[in-house]
Amino acid sequence: MDLIRRQIQVGWQLRVFFTEDVFNPANPVLKDALADAPRRKVLVVLEDSLAQASPDFDSRIVRYFSAHTDCLQLVRPPLFVCGGENAKNSLTLVTDILSQIDRHHVDRHSYLIAVGGGALLDVAGFAATTAHRGLRLVRIPTTTLSQADSGIGVKNAINAFGKKNFIGTFAPPYAVVNDFNLLATLEPRDKRAGYVEAVKVACIRDRAFFEEIEREADKLAAFEPAAMKRLIHRCAELHLDHIATSGDPFESGSARPLDFGHWAAHKLEQLSGFQISHGEAVAVGLALDVLYARNIGLLDAKSAERILDLLERLGFKLFADELLSADATDHLQILNGLEEFREHLGGELTITLLKEIGQAVEVHEMNPATLVQGIHELQHRDNG
Repeated sequence: MDLIRRQIQVGWQLRVFFTEDVFNPANPVLKDALADAPRRKVLVVLEDSLAQASPDFDSRIVRYFSAHTDCLQLVRPPLFVCGGENAKNSLTLVTDILSQIDRHHVDRHSYLIAVGGGALLDVAGFAATTAHRGLRLVRIPTTTLSQADSGIGVKNAINAFGKKNFIGTFAPPYAVVNDFNLLATLEPRDKRAGYVEAVKVACIRDRAFFEEIEREADKLAAFEPAAMKRLIHRCAELHLDHIATSGDPFESGSARPLDFGHWAAHKLEQLSGFQISHGEAVAVGLALDVLYARNIGLLDAKSAERILDLLERLGFKLFADELLSADATDHLQILNGLEEFREHLGGELTITLLKEIGQAVEVHEMNPATLVQGIHELQHRDNG
């Protein structure tokens, strides 16, 4: 047998900018991030809820690029698309974006700028990374969840076959721009959503950050701006550190620490018809896995209670009726999320649990009876 083998290494630089009022023509952050050569084409995809909250939002974007025509060419007014998880449930939006990329001859050295929440960023990102095998994607996240977590990562996906993120790609964005002012019009439910990912990453990587969130929980629950900015910045930094230093940025292995609490969350979203938001589902998933770790003797009871208490102080419910949804054989459907999670990762089942706050550990099996015990405990806690 003859064999040629080469080790191929690819380097990526992922930049996350923090600013305010990104589309003010006097703000140089976006222009400077993009203008590496004269007259790059730009296609902007804008979540329609932003236009509803701020009717002149699209006009502000047009004025911004009109002020910088020497280096950037906006190929058309912003393309309005719907956001939310339902946007990811078909190829329709992806096709709409691809058709605009084709129509305006947006090439691999041009930019697709996606402005919206995590679901919109996923859809637009999937279009960007498949057109011409990859355009330059710029994310401008507009929710706490996307600024702190999903907008920072390297994943793009849509849902299919009843499974979350079944079709997708790994591709680092060219840049991420976090504009704190874009969070101002969010409903409390959406402002709160990103907090849970901060608790998650603090639990698995940074005890000091967890303790900081505890100290600032009342301010965060009241949406105090300075506290929110600190949380988003540190959460984004920890997520980026993990992607850059874990040795597996494209998740080719079976371990996925940043998905702590997510095996149940993804299934819970599906069982609710996506009426339960991702942040709300992750809070329940974290609580379930924290109780499981405690009940098998892995995590001490005091630490478990601290985590549950913090989630509740931040405003999250830790139980959903869908946890008790059963099939004709009385099998709880939430438990099917374990096998779906294993299949999504590939290889053997690998679940991240906690040994202590700030220290994660991987397990490769979970006892269904112990999980059910935790579900009933969360139900009892919710009934108070």
